[in-house]
Amino acid sequence: MIGIIEYGSGNVSAIMNILKQRKIPHLLSGEPSELEKADRYILPGVGAFDPTMETLERSGLVDLLNEQVLERRKKVLGICVGMHLLAEGSEEGSRPGLGWIKGQVRRIDTSGLNRPPHLPHMGWNALEPAGHGALFDGIDAARGFYFLHSYYFDAADPGQVTARVNYGGAIPCAVENGNVFGMQFHPEKSHSNGMRLLQNFAELD
Repeated sequence: MIGIIEYGSGNVSAIMNILKQRKIPHLLSGEPSELEKADRYILPGVGAFDPTMETLERSGLVDLLNEQVLERRKKVLGICVGMHLLAEGSEEGSRPGLGWIKGQVRRIDTSGLNRPPHLPHMGWNALEPAGHGALFDGIDAARGFYFLHSYYFDAADPGQVTARVNYGGAIPCAVENGNVFGMQFHPEKSHSNGMRLLQNFAELD
Protein backbone atom coordinates (compact mmCIF):
# COMPACT_ATOMS: atom_id res chain seq x y z
CA MET A 1 0.00 0.00 0.00
CA ILE A 2 1.22 3.49 -0.91
CA GLY A 3 1.06 6.11 1.81
CA ILE A 4 0.56 9.60 0.37
CA ILE A 5 1.92 12.16 2.79
CA GLU A 6 -0.63 14.87 3.61
CA TYR A 7 1.04 18.25 4.16
CA GLY A 8 -1.33 20.60 2.36
CA SER A 9 0.08 20.03 -1.11
CA GLY A 10 -2.02 20.44 -4.22
CA ASN A 11 -2.76 17.74 -6.82
CA VAL A 12 -3.16 14.99 -4.23
CA SER A 13 -6.61 14.15 -5.60
CA ALA A 14 -5.17 13.72 -9.11
CA ILE A 15 -2.58 11.24 -7.82
CA MET A 16 -5.24 9.36 -5.90
CA ASN A 17 -7.50 9.19 -8.97
CA ILE A 18 -4.74 7.50 -10.98
CA LEU A 19 -4.00 5.02 -8.20
CA LYS A 20 -7.72 4.27 -7.88
CA GLN A 21 -8.06 3.72 -11.65
CA ARG A 22 -5.09 1.35 -11.53
CA LYS A 23 -6.50 -0.44 -8.46
CA ILE A 24 -3.37 0.38 -6.47
CA PRO A 25 -4.03 0.36 -2.70
CA HIS A 26 -3.25 3.71 -1.09
CA LEU A 27 -4.09 6.04 1.75
CA LEU A 28 -3.76 9.78 2.31
CA SER A 29 -2.73 10.80 5.81
CA GLY A 30 -0.64 13.12 7.91
CA GLU A 31 -0.74 10.80 10.92
CA PRO A 32 2.43 8.80 11.65
CA SER A 33 0.44 5.93 13.20
CA GLU A 34 -1.53 5.45 9.97
CA LEU A 35 1.37 5.96 7.57
CA GLU A 36 3.49 3.39 9.38
CA LYS A 37 1.25 0.70 7.81
CA ALA A 38 2.25 1.65 4.24
CA ASP A 39 5.00 -0.22 2.40
CA ARG A 40 6.06 2.80 0.29
CA TYR A 41 5.41 6.54 0.21
CA ILE A 42 4.71 9.49 -2.08
CA LEU A 43 5.74 13.02 -1.12
CA PRO A 44 3.46 15.06 -3.43
CA GLY A 45 4.09 18.54 -4.78
CA VAL A 46 2.89 21.71 -5.23
CA GLY A 47 4.14 24.06 -2.56
CA ALA A 48 7.07 25.97 -1.13
CA PHE A 49 10.07 24.34 0.52
CA ASP A 50 10.09 25.89 4.02
CA PRO A 51 6.35 25.64 4.84
CA THR A 52 6.29 22.04 3.64
CA MET A 53 9.31 21.05 5.74
CA GLU A 54 7.80 22.87 8.72
CA THR A 55 4.59 20.87 8.39
CA LEU A 56 6.53 17.60 8.23
CA GLU A 57 8.56 18.51 11.31
CA ARG A 58 5.59 19.75 13.33
CA SER A 59 3.53 16.62 12.64
CA GLY A 60 6.27 14.17 13.61
CA LEU A 61 6.51 12.86 10.06
CA VAL A 62 10.23 13.55 9.68
CA ASP A 63 11.05 11.05 12.43
CA LEU A 64 8.62 8.50 11.00
CA LEU A 65 9.94 8.85 7.45
CA ASN A 66 13.57 8.66 8.53
CA GLU A 67 12.80 5.40 10.31
CA GLN A 68 10.72 3.91 7.50
CA VAL A 69 12.89 5.05 4.58
CA LEU A 70 16.42 4.98 6.01
CA GLU A 71 16.17 2.11 8.50
CA ARG A 72 13.41 -0.10 7.10
CA ARG A 73 14.34 0.78 3.49
CA LYS A 74 10.79 1.47 2.32
CA LYS A 75 10.62 3.16 -1.07
CA VAL A 76 9.68 6.81 -1.42
CA LEU A 77 8.83 8.97 -4.45
CA GLY A 78 9.11 12.75 -4.17
CA ILE A 79 7.21 14.80 -6.76
CA CYS A 80 8.11 18.46 -7.49
CA VAL A 81 8.46 20.07 -4.04
CA GLY A 82 8.42 16.52 -2.67
CA MET A 83 11.57 15.90 -4.70
CA HIS A 84 13.12 19.09 -3.29
CA LEU A 85 12.54 17.83 0.26
CA LEU A 86 14.90 14.94 -0.47
CA ALA A 87 17.82 17.39 -0.78
CA GLU A 88 20.01 18.85 1.95
CA GLY A 89 18.57 22.34 1.49
CA SER A 90 17.08 24.84 -0.94
CA GLU A 91 17.78 28.34 -2.21
CA GLU A 92 14.01 28.84 -1.91
CA GLY A 93 14.18 28.65 1.89
CA SER A 94 16.39 28.40 4.95
CA ARG A 95 15.33 25.11 6.55
CA PRO A 96 17.37 21.93 6.08
CA GLY A 97 15.84 19.25 3.90
CA LEU A 98 15.60 15.54 4.61
CA GLY A 99 19.08 15.00 3.14
CA TRP A 100 18.34 11.55 1.72
CA ILE A 101 20.10 12.49 -1.53
CA LYS A 102 23.12 14.79 -1.33
CA GLY A 103 22.66 18.08 -3.15
CA GLN A 104 20.94 21.46 -3.11
CA VAL A 105 17.81 22.85 -4.71
CA ARG A 106 18.72 25.82 -6.91
CA ARG A 107 16.82 28.43 -8.91
CA ILE A 108 16.84 27.79 -12.66
CA ASP A 109 19.33 29.95 -14.55
CA THR A 110 17.30 31.52 -17.36
CA SER A 111 20.16 33.45 -18.99
CA GLY A 112 20.27 30.86 -21.80
CA LEU A 113 16.62 31.38 -22.76
CA ASN A 114 15.75 33.56 -25.73
CA ARG A 115 12.32 34.85 -24.80
CA PRO A 116 10.13 35.50 -21.74
CA PRO A 117 8.37 34.37 -19.67
CA HIS A 118 11.38 32.58 -18.27
CA LEU A 119 9.99 31.28 -14.99
CA PRO A 120 8.28 29.18 -14.05
CA HIS A 121 9.20 26.42 -16.48
CA MET A 122 5.66 25.37 -17.34
CA GLY A 123 4.26 22.87 -19.80
CA TRP A 124 5.29 19.70 -21.61
CA ASN A 125 8.93 18.91 -22.19
CA ALA A 126 10.86 15.86 -23.35
CA LEU A 127 13.28 14.03 -21.08
CA GLU A 128 16.94 13.34 -21.72
CA PRO A 129 17.56 9.95 -20.06
CA ALA A 130 20.78 9.62 -18.08
CA GLY A 131 21.42 5.96 -17.40
CA HIS A 132 18.69 3.54 -16.37
CA GLY A 133 16.01 4.83 -14.06
CA ALA A 134 14.01 2.10 -12.33
CA LEU A 135 10.75 4.02 -12.83
CA PHE A 136 11.16 4.71 -16.56
CA ASP A 137 10.39 1.28 -18.02
CA GLY A 138 7.84 1.71 -20.80
CA ILE A 139 8.10 5.51 -20.73
CA ASP A 140 8.17 7.55 -23.96
CA ALA A 141 10.94 10.05 -23.14
CA ALA A 142 10.32 12.04 -26.33
CA ARG A 143 6.68 12.57 -25.43
CA GLY A 144 7.84 13.83 -22.06
CA PHE A 145 6.10 15.03 -18.94
CA TYR A 146 4.34 18.13 -17.60
CA PHE A 147 6.52 20.58 -15.66
CA LEU A 148 5.71 23.53 -13.39
CA HIS A 149 8.71 24.78 -11.40
CA SER A 150 11.28 27.52 -10.90
CA TYR A 151 13.80 25.45 -8.92
CA TYR A 152 15.61 22.18 -9.61
CA PHE A 153 17.54 19.55 -7.65
CA ASP A 154 21.29 19.93 -8.23
CA ALA A 155 22.43 16.47 -7.10
CA ALA A 156 25.97 16.27 -5.74
CA ASP A 157 26.53 12.90 -7.45
CA PRO A 158 25.75 13.06 -11.20
CA GLY A 159 25.43 9.27 -11.13
CA GLN A 160 22.22 9.66 -9.13
CA VAL A 161 20.59 11.73 -11.90
CA THR A 162 18.40 9.49 -14.07
CA ALA A 163 16.96 12.15 -16.41
CA ARG A 164 17.47 15.77 -17.42
CA VAL A 165 15.31 18.34 -19.15
CA ASN A 166 16.52 21.11 -21.44
CA TYR A 167 15.40 24.52 -20.21
CA GLY A 168 18.10 27.12 -20.68
CA GLY A 169 20.50 24.18 -20.49
CA ALA A 170 20.24 20.59 -19.31
CA ILE A 171 19.07 20.41 -15.69
CA PRO A 172 18.32 17.32 -13.57
CA CYS A 173 14.65 16.37 -13.42
CA ALA A 174 14.85 12.87 -11.94
CA VAL A 175 17.12 11.45 -9.24
CA GLU A 176 17.47 8.04 -7.65
CA ASN A 177 19.42 6.71 -4.68
CA GLY A 178 18.55 3.13 -3.79
CA ASN A 179 15.00 3.21 -2.43
CA VAL A 180 14.66 7.01 -2.79
CA PHE A 181 13.27 8.52 -6.02
CA GLY A 182 12.60 12.12 -7.02
CA MET A 183 10.77 13.56 -10.05
CA GLN A 184 10.62 17.27 -10.87
CA PHE A 185 7.72 16.85 -13.29
CA HIS A 186 4.12 16.02 -12.37
CA PRO A 187 3.18 12.44 -13.30
CA GLU A 188 -0.41 13.12 -12.25
CA LYS A 189 -0.64 15.69 -15.09
CA SER A 190 1.34 13.68 -17.65
CA HIS A 191 -1.30 11.33 -19.06
CA SER A 192 -0.10 7.85 -20.09
CA ASN A 193 3.54 8.49 -19.20
CA GLY A 194 2.59 9.62 -15.72
CA MET A 195 0.23 6.71 -15.18
CA ARG A 196 2.92 4.26 -16.23
CA LEU A 197 5.49 5.85 -13.92
CA LEU A 198 3.19 5.63 -10.89
CA GLN A 199 2.38 2.03 -11.81
CA ASN A 200 6.11 1.28 -12.03
CA PHE A 201 6.63 2.77 -8.58
CA ALA A 202 3.81 0.69 -7.11
CA GLU A 203 5.27 -2.51 -8.61
CA LEU A 204 8.92 -2.03 -7.61
CA ASP A 205 10.26 -4.97 -5.61
